[in-house]
Amino acid sequence: NMEKAASRIMAGKTLNAGQICLAPDYAFVPQEKTAEFVGAATKAIETMYPSGLKDNDDYTSIVNQRHYDRIMSYIEEAREKGAEVHELTPAGENFSQQPHRKIPPHIIVNPGDDLKVMKDEIFGPILPIKSYGETKDAVAYVNAHDRPLGLYYFGEDSTEKDYVLNNTTSGGVTVNDVIFHVAQEDLPFGGVGPSGMGSYHGRDGFMEFSHKKSVYTQTGSEMLAMMRPPYGDKFRGQVKGRIKR
Repeated sequence: NMEKAASRIMAGKTLNAGQICLAPDYAFVPQEKTAEFVGAATKAIETMYPSGLKDNDDYTSIVNQRHYDRIMSYIEEAREKGAEVHELTPAGENFSQQPHRKIPPHIIVNPGDDLKVMKDEIFGPILPIKSYGETKDAVAYVNAHDRPLGLYYFGEDSTEKDYVLNNTTSGGVTVNDVIFHVAQEDLPFGGVGPSGMGSYHGRDGFMEFSHKKSVYTQTGSEMLAMMRPPYGDKFRGQVKGRIKR
């Protein structure tokens, strides 16, 4: 359901203007449905922000000027290198003159992997979308890059869903939505590899932030005396038995 998927993805991408760790960094869209997704995403913005974005208290500003400039540079670089960029401003507002560092949602279609928007964590309201032909190609792309904190699958095909989940590694997964796995207190939340290590929530949080102190008590016998100098034949025999040739 492209309309439902786009609505939920854009809700996650515009939540705090994308300034959350679980905001989707990019989306894979079937090759023949790219235009449909852009249209559905635009409709989603119209629905969520009917009065516009610029002076809407429901739409967040970028936290400071440095991050505003960084995010704008991603958009400018994409345009300069010929990428297809869509600015989602259904009310036709002009954001060039405004005091609040607001950036409207942008979609960049099939950006090259050399662009900064595909190299850095965006942390802003830009959504690159990449076209794919077969599910295995999307999975291969995910696996060729750093392990994500969150992975989101949309669809009703349980076989395809299982294929994606069983063949990718991520901190967590939300199916048919974004972000919401973090809100499940009974599920461990955390990253893997570059997206973090360890997890918390519930029992997992208790174990993560607890320290297990190891205590070992040696036996009273001196059967390990051979492990102390001077080393003799028994020690050499132990070492010889552990050498792999």
